[in-house]
Amino acid sequence: MQNTKRTFSLPVGVVVRRLPGVTRWARWSWKAVAVLPGAGQADWKVLREEGDAVEYHAATHVMSLHAGETEAYIHNLTAQEPSIYVIMRHRAGCPPLEVVLVTASPYEAQDYTDNGEDLVERVPMPESLRGVIADFIDRHHVEEPFVKRRRDKARVDRVEDGRGDPRIAQTTDVYRAPRRRDEGDPTLEAAE
Repeated sequence: MQNTKRTFSLPVGVVVRRLPGVTRWARWSWKAVAVLPGAGQADWKVLREEGDAVEYHAATHVMSLHAGETEAYIHNLTAQEPSIYVIMRHRAGCPPLEVVLVTASPYEAQDYTDNGEDLVERVPMPESLRGVIADFIDRHHVEEPFVKRRRDKARVDRVEDGRGDPRIAQTTDVYRAPRRRDEGDPTLEAAE
């Protein structure tokens, strides 16, 4: 366990269940089903076997809480079912999964869903972790006041056709908007 002024870390074991696959293309189905706060190191240690179903203590990762992410932890704790998120990645060999990260932040977990290659599993949060996270929030959360944005007073309804970048001479500005014929553009008159 590591505890600094703005972070808190503790080891969390990940329990993964292997079941027979439901299609002929996937021999096995893998799912994170539980976490073990304060667990020791493990490397796919068999915890329980029932027929073809096997539960493994797949790995132990350090879960870190950061003072800057307390809003995400509050969102998690106030959800209908508070969760710990386990991020796993496919790899060659046996077992075919690698545990990459364990987090209490739903925002951080969502970042891993964006690449489409990582498996992000929601695991029910144990009561002991709820207490640890709630205590961390009490010590570090700073409520930020809502600041409503206001429009600036710039007038955007004025017509500025033909006005390009003022740093570039108008005769060489190829990106400027064309002027209307009624404004008397000398370059248009010369072309006619």
